[in-house]
Amino acid sequence: MNFFLCGSTTRMNATAHLLREAKSNSSSNVSKASLYYLLEEWALNPRDTNMKMFLIPPVVCLVAGVLIIPSILFVIFSSFSIRKETRYMLLGNALLCDLIYLLFYTLSAALSAAHVSLPKEACVLQLFLLAVAYCGGLFTAAAIVVDTYIAILFPLRYVTILPSSRTKKLIVFLWICSGALPGIFFLVLSSTHNFVPCVLEMCSIPLIIILTLSGTDAVKLCFWLSAMVIFLFLSLIFCCYAILYFKTRQSGIWESICSRASVTFLMHNTVLFFYFSPLLVLFVESFFYVNIVIGLETGIWVSLTICNVLMILPKVLFPFLYGLRYREISASLKSIVRRKHLHLVSPAPSPS
Repeated sequence: MNFFLCGSTTRMNATAHLLREAKSNSSSNVSKASLYYLLEEWALNPRDTNMKMFLIPPVVCLVAGVLIIPSILFVIFSSFSIRKETRYMLLGNALLCDLIYLLFYTLSAALSAAHVSLPKEACVLQLFLLAVAYCGGLFTAAAIVVDTYIAILFPLRYVTILPSSRTKKLIVFLWICSGALPGIFFLVLSSTHNFVPCVLEMCSIPLIIILTLSGTDAVKLCFWLSAMVIFLFLSLIFCCYAILYFKTRQSGIWESICSRASVTFLMHNTVLFFYFSPLLVLFVESFFYVNIVIGLETGIWVSLTICNVLMILPKVLFPFLYGLRYREISASLKSIVRRKHLHLVSPAPSPS
């Protein structure tokens, strides 16, 4: 099924819906019919939507991420002394999740902007992998904060609480949770037959968010429960940072605004803000959309901004503002760059 056929089908279906509901005065189904119209315009009139403009942030972030994330992962996994530490294993797992998310989301955004249709199974698999990668990155970020919290407040018991063997089991558990949460959500969508064929051909995540908010009560419940779980993990991160600040402010490490502790704390909270902001905007948008304060087209634009800008930024800021703050990683990267530079500028041996 191509987009023209899909759009023609939705036009006929929407017209039939509007004629029926004009007689019955059912506002909910009129809204659904309007959604079909918007879907058709989204698929057949790309010049009106300017979707390609929203492709720029994911591409830029992917390029920046590909330049730095594999280098940090190489440093972590190539050195036994680094990868045996809990903080570096968690950091490597978080960066791996972020890299997977950047790759798959940029691919999804590019295909959607180019109006390339996908089979239903391929779209569902892509959406599932995106959800797993996003949850994995978020859950690992929460584990990193808890690890920092334990290391600072319980330094003598840290090695016994989080040895490397237990950290490996924790990472496996995080991946299981990352697959279980979106898996339950996708099972509910499948059981309620809430997947719309045309939308799955487009595989547009912003549009799928809008359709989720227009779905059945079970789908809406799963959506809000998933959002609340993510919000709770972000709240856990914020609380750990706040407790760390109040517990250590008497030690004198916060006296200078340019101290390493102050700069690190500021950078971590910057990343935390960019993790929080998409959810806050999503909550506000969902509330306004469900209560018919904003229209369908406005909801699509807000969802595009959330998915293509706000949710992408933390993925590329995390390695720069967090990963490179570790002395061992930055020193190893500088050593690699120095060796490559010396290899390039070293003079050729003189002929005998």
